[in-house]
Amino acid sequence: MEYKDTEKRECIRFEIPGATVSYEFKEHIEEFSPVIDISRGGVKFQTKKPTDINAEVELKISIPGEKVPLILHGKVRWISFIEEKEQYYIGIQFNPYGEKKGENYPGNLVKIIALEQKYATTAKAKTEKYEIDG
Repeated sequence: MEYKDTEKRECIRFEIPGATVSYEFKEHIEEFSPVIDISRGGVKFQTKKPTDINAEVELKISIPGEKVPLILHGKVRWISFIEEKEQYYIGIQFNPYGEKKGENYPGNLVKIIALEQKYATTAKAKTEKYEIDG
């Protein structure tokens, strides 16, 4: 049975003022790229150089006031060029949370939920629905 227009997942996207992402892709290292928004399922950030679609990346997300960055693994799902800034927005879908190889530490999900409760308000939260490939 096919379900058209049915969303499988819903995450609240929220902004964390001053949050940045650092990552390495091939021979390019990008540090302190501004986080545009984040959710339990992924992050959108601004960067100078694009990666490849579907590239696996390890992100270090620095949150103001936190001593240790969140280290999350994910996959590049989309890239958008920002002409007026001559930079890119990159959308990352986080790997599942769990204890298996390639999964993200479950404590990071707990931390993201706490950040969501701190920074997302009903009036400001942007809810994005998206479907995850199986």
